[in-house]
Amino acid sequence: MANWNEVLGWTKEQLDELRYVGFAYLKQGKFDIALPIYEALTLLDPESSYDLQTLGGLYLETGNNLKALSIIERALKFDPANELSLLNRMKALFALGYRRQAIAQAKELQNHANPEISNQVNALLLAYS
Repeated sequence: MANWNEVLGWTKEQLDELRYVGFAYLKQGKFDIALPIYEALTLLDPESSYDLQTLGGLYLETGNNLKALSIIERALKFDPANELSLLNRMKALFALGYRRQAIAQAKELQNHANPEISNQVNALLLAYS
C-alpha cells in the first residue's frame, strides 16, 4: 500500500488543517462534504483512530450502517477502549438488526462513568427492547 503522505509530500500540519476543515463541516451538519474529507484522511493517515472513528460516525449519520461498522471496527483496532467508537459500534449493530451483539455491547457501556455515554446507551436499550 502506498504511503500517500510521502507521495504527496504532506506534513502533519497539512493533515491537521484538513482535519480542521472536515470537522468544521461536520459541526455544521454538512456530512456530505465532511465524508470525503475524512475518507481522504483515512487514506493519508490510515492508523489515525480519530479519523477512523469520525468517518465511522459520519457513515452512521448518513445511514450507511454496514460501512460504519466496518470503519468503527478498524478504529477500535487502534484504540480498543474508545468510548465513542464503542457507542457507535453499538448503534451500528442495533441499526443492522444485530440485537444480541448490540445488547452485549450495551451492557458493557450501560454504567459508564460519562453520563453522556450511559444515557445514550440506556435510551437505545429502551428503544430496542
